[in-house]
Amino acid sequence: MNTQLLRQFFSPRMLVAFLMGFACGMPLLLTSTVLQAWMTDQGVDLTTIGFFSLVGLPYTVKFLWAPVFDRFTLPFLGRRRGWLLVMQVLLILALVGLGLTDPGQTPWLVALAAFFVTFLSASQDIVVDAYRREDLTDNQLGLGSSFYVNGYRLGMLLAGSGGLILADHVAFDRVYLLMASTLLLGVVTTLLCREPPLTKGTPRTFREAIVEPFVDYFSRDRALWLLLFILLYKIGDQMASTLTTPFYLSLGFSKTQIGAVAKLFGFWSAIAGGLLGGAILLRIGIIRSLWLFGILQAVSILSFSALALIGNSVPGLIVAIVLEQLTSGMGTTAYVAYMASLTNKRFTATQYALLSSCMGIPRVIIAAPAGWLAELVGWPLFFLGCTLAAVPGLLLLPLVAGQYRRDAQ
Repeated sequence: MNTQLLRQFFSPRMLVAFLMGFACGMPLLLTSTVLQAWMTDQGVDLTTIGFFSLVGLPYTVKFLWAPVFDRFTLPFLGRRRGWLLVMQVLLILALVGLGLTDPGQTPWLVALAAFFVTFLSASQDIVVDAYRREDLTDNQLGLGSSFYVNGYRLGMLLAGSGGLILADHVAFDRVYLLMASTLLLGVVTTLLCREPPLTKGTPRTFREAIVEPFVDYFSRDRALWLLLFILLYKIGDQMASTLTTPFYLSLGFSKTQIGAVAKLFGFWSAIAGGLLGGAILLRIGIIRSLWLFGILQAVSILSFSALALIGNSVPGLIVAIVLEQLTSGMGTTAYVAYMASLTNKRFTATQYALLSSCMGIPRVIIAAPAGWLAELVGWPLFFLGCTLAAVPGLLLLPLVAGQYRRDAQ
């Protein structure tokens, strides 16, 4: 690793990206996995628990209020840090409030508190994404995105696994209080980091903040094709990951084996993939990284087909999970960096919120038919189909590359 790359790795900007990623990843599972465990512990019926998934709706429609963060600048800390501090403080208070509710007695109040948490968490995501795009140069976006994604994963791990482990030893209200306190790290980061320079100006009216981001994006050549690329680039990987747990169980692996291998090997492979992807992207650029990581990401899915043919083999399970998570981490780094590069810095919050919302659409759409397809053709052919599903995204890359070069001129 050369000196320049080392300087980039250990720069304050990368530390800020990592810590902000941690602050964004922490709340996610506190309104899903941990909350579901708490409700089950309190005897809430499965139908009610199922409906609680709707509290996550703000994450998918966050582009609706993102223009507020582009249009208005608070009178302290600047355009991005001001909003970020407000959202983080309110989020901490909302998590404390959620911990004070009682799922067994007042589930409606739990739902309201959880909705406030997801709304504020999604708002924090909007501002952090905009901050990262404006703070990092185009050349730093890949590495910065990898630090952000890895921080996000660490936050999710601490909230999900850490929260459930804590719940075996202390009451759930204490769990939420402890998790809320960890978000003070995000507050300190916001107070100490620098405000990105305002190079493109800000929208002067709500019409400019709401309408012009979409006009600006769709006025560029091949805008719909670029949006289609965002929808398709990771669809094979998303399709495969939808059913991995039922797949492992069908091969006779125990829940303990799955949990141990997925947490130990899968988590650290994803972290390594993100860092490796960021380092490679820094050297070869976004477009060549999209090519390389996209191909590796698609080919690695075939390790699941091989595992299906081999059967119950712990070494085979380790290899499949490591390959898939490593290449998925690399692909996500280039993918997130590319989306950031598409945004106009005048409307960063709104445009990135729109693109990141589109990123989650394939995961929702393909979840339903994936199980039917796996039952119809069997596991080996299903995962082969997941590999083939990645091909359309790769075929759009020449068009994406050409437009990227034109936009850079």
